[in-house]
Amino acid sequence: MVTVDAGAPTGATRALTVPPASGRRRRPAPHAAGTVSSIAINVALLVAAVYFLLPLVWVLIAATKSPADLFGTFGLWFSDTPRAWENLVALFTQDGGSFTRWVLNSVLYSGVGAFVAMVISAACGYAIAKFPFRGRELLFSVILGGVLVPATVIALPLYFLLNTVGLTGTYWAVLLPSMVSPFGVYLARIHANASVPDEVIEAARLDGAGDLRIFASMASRMMMPALVTIFLFQFVTIWNNYLLPLVMLNDTSTFPVTLGLTLWNGQTQRDPMFYSLVVTGSAVSALLLVALMTGLQRFWRADLTAGATKG
Repeated sequence: MVTVDAGAPTGATRALTVPPASGRRRRPAPHAAGTVSSIAINVALLVAAVYFLLPLVWVLIAATKSPADLFGTFGLWFSDTPRAWENLVALFTQDGGSFTRWVLNSVLYSGVGAFVAMVISAACGYAIAKFPFRGRELLFSVILGGVLVPATVIALPLYFLLNTVGLTGTYWAVLLPSMVSPFGVYLARIHANASVPDEVIEAARLDGAGDLRIFASMASRMMMPALVTIFLFQFVTIWNNYLLPLVMLNDTSTFPVTLGLTLWNGQTQRDPMFYSLVVTGSAVSALLLVALMTGLQRFWRADLTAGATKG
């Protein structure tokens, strides 16, 4: 139905009124759909945050309780008589300061192993990405296949291999296997392809720089976010590793913190005080990892090479 304004002068615009068709469903406004999506994403992130942070909150609260309050009070709230300082003192003085030695061992295993793994992974990934050679993709596929091999499968062969050369029971028995990261090689190659332009490498070669200097002074800086990621992943993996030290080590003085706390946990039936020691040690170990992650976050920057070349 069309309505024409008869009183309008000749040549003037006529007002047309078209009624909406009946039975048609209006589409929701775009901003309404975006709001619903944002709410759903925020709710999912909140649930994930609670899921991952709840164990950490529990262990931090439990580290302030006595063995009696640990089982007799609500797990997510403090007891009436908190004793965080007493638990810390007992933790670092038990067995002549064994926990301090275990933490230092874990720092040695994780720090040295992760750093060497980062350097090797960066060099391998950069070479595979920037130097064409015969069998490159086959070599990369073999390295990538190492990601699929479970640690439990290679633990026993590694023990026999290192025992043949007399390294079992020493620090090298844990350090040497920790210096290899197939996932690090994969990540380094992907990041080298994305963040190290070939034009920059060619320009450096024209200026007389060698390949080793290009990698050490230029490519490694461009790959810094990937290098920090490799270091953190490998550090946390080594820090939380339990099976490899269990198989390789037999002297408590060489134990990492994971194996040491397990040793104390086996004594809880004999002395309930070890419950507080294990929980407090777990809290300290978790806080050390959180501090490391927080301290290295500033290196996670994207677009480090933005503007290096013209598009």
